[in-house]
Amino acid sequence: MGKRGGRHRSTADTGGTRWFLRVLPLLLIAGGAGYEYLTPSGFSGSPLFSAAPLVAAPFFSLRSTILAGLGSIAAIVAVHLRYTRTFGSDIYTEIATVATVCVLACFINRIVRRSNEQLDSARQIAQAAQFAVLPEPADRIGGLAIAARYEAAQAGAFIGGDLYAVQDTPYGVRIIVGDVRGKGMGAVAAVAVVIGAFREAAEQEGSLEAVALRLERALAREGTRRSGIDDFEGFTTAVLAEIRRGSGRVRILNRGHPAPIVLLGDGTVRLIEPEEAALPLGMGELGAWPDRVTEAEFPGAATLLLYTDGLSEARNASGVFYDPAARLAGRIFPGPEELLAALALEVSAHTGGGARDDMALLAVRRP
Repeated sequence: MGKRGGRHRSTADTGGTRWFLRVLPLLLIAGGAGYEYLTPSGFSGSPLFSAAPLVAAPFFSLRSTILAGLGSIAAIVAVHLRYTRTFGSDIYTEIATVATVCVLACFINRIVRRSNEQLDSARQIAQAAQFAVLPEPADRIGGLAIAARYEAAQAGAFIGGDLYAVQDTPYGVRIIVGDVRGKGMGAVAAVAVVIGAFREAAEQEGSLEAVALRLERALAREGTRRSGIDDFEGFTTAVLAEIRRGSGRVRILNRGHPAPIVLLGDGTVRLIEPEEAALPLGMGELGAWPDRVTEAEFPGAATLLLYTDGLSEARNASGVFYDPAARLAGRIFPGPEELLAALALEVSAHTGGGARDDMALLAVRRP
């Protein structure tokens, strides 16, 4: 099945950070106790004792925050017993200070927990919306092996403007991969319009040119229905593909989108460039040009790779773009899912985990 995700992170680094956060309150209490024990009377370790519950508040439960405060107070009492059995006003003041900070830390803990719950709820809603608008295609459609992958540039984000869809139709398997201008809910609305129009047109229209025209009309109609560019995005780059049953060829219609790649069974890589450049969908008011379909060989064991510019425009620290055609030349992958997984890892390594744009990948393998 296809996969969605954000930037890949080092599990070792994450594990080390979590371990340090777990022991940090204990280290602060031990540091405060050691400071007061090793210094003469009158020197106070209350800053370290007070910091322990404050550190625990945003990262641990309310119970752990309270225990950190109680541990600090217990350490103060234990250390001062080294000097005397009777406590002066300075000791009570130090205990009161730590107790006050602990109460404040408990309030901080509840506020952070409530905010995290609201954030988790918002993420779940966003994920549900994304899955509803952009469902994963089946592993096999029309006898073809399919894999799709959505990589969000922002870790933990799900909503974006990249899209893909695969439809088994009377005219063969039809595919769309596109990129809506903009981000957020306006882009998601445009994605829903494009995919909805594509699924309907793919079943009814006899040619890719007619499908593209239906998409153009759907975007124009939706644009007039909504007010303001912030409410609905202006255009969508897209590539349409058609693989007819029993045919060893693929038909491609490109509307201002990165060129698809065919990976042959021997590792040969071929870009399917359009014969003539075309405007993206939704820009029909700037002029009318007839769509032109490009055909290319798509034999057995070949894989068709369609992607958004989050792949081809991913840059490293030196500003060098990731070139998928050059990187894939001479390589053979067991299946489409392995191909997409390799691409996702390589782009993450190329950008240092700092991709600036979402990336949608879709691979189709002819058995």
